[in-house]
Amino acid sequence: MSNRKELYNLREARILETAEQLLLDSGEGDLTLDSLAMQLDLAKGTLYKHFSSKDELLMRILIDFEKRKFLMNDVNDGAGAGVARLVLQLLNLPHRAILFNHIEERLSSTAVGLNKLFGELYQVRRERLARLSNIAETYLAEQNSGMTTRDYLATIYSVGQGGASLLNSTFYQRYLGRRDTLKQALVKQMLDLPRLYPKVDSAEQDLQNAQFSTELNEEVDIEEIADAIGARVEMSI
Repeated sequence: MSNRKELYNLREARILETAEQLLLDSGEGDLTLDSLAMQLDLAKGTLYKHFSSKDELLMRILIDFEKRKFLMNDVNDGAGAGVARLVLQLLNLPHRAILFNHIEERLSSTAVGLNKLFGELYQVRRERLARLSNIAETYLAEQNSGMTTRDYLATIYSVGQGGASLLNSTFYQRYLGRRDTLKQALVKQMLDLPRLYPKVDSAEQDLQNAQFSTELNEEVDIEEIADAIGARVEMSI
């Protein structure tokens, strides 16, 4: 790599790092290229050598964050450790998680010309989710759990995002207790959850599913229900 190219890459990394920090410091995700250029002591035109617009800069921040999350989960230290790491990723930087999700949603609905960058973001995310699915599936098997990988990951994300909202709440921080104890409790709950859904014999599971489907599809007899309610009322008088 030429010295000029290396300097270019180092400057771009510095721009992304500084821009991300300014987003977080603002509290609301506000960022202008003027303030970024001033913070970096660069000419605004220099920023345009790296990014054609503020939206492109924001997308690059999201992609870099997604890549960092992938690398954090690309560790072979056991499925249980992987599950705990995923929960803590959602909890340790709650403001960042909420803010970046908000920025992504806004860009996906209002920005134009970002299809290629969204494609790159989603590709990294698919690779990360494939890794997480493998971790979750392995952990469920170790716990002899009948819970599906989809349901387990969905629950982890729901609890993680909800926990992030609590940890990002001034009210919680001031009145409801210590942050570290909440994190520990949520991690333990997600590690214990699979054991609440023990695996059953496949034939028995098929029978349960068939019975459940039959119950859902049975036609409801309104008159019969009304008669039953009336009988109970008469008996209670």
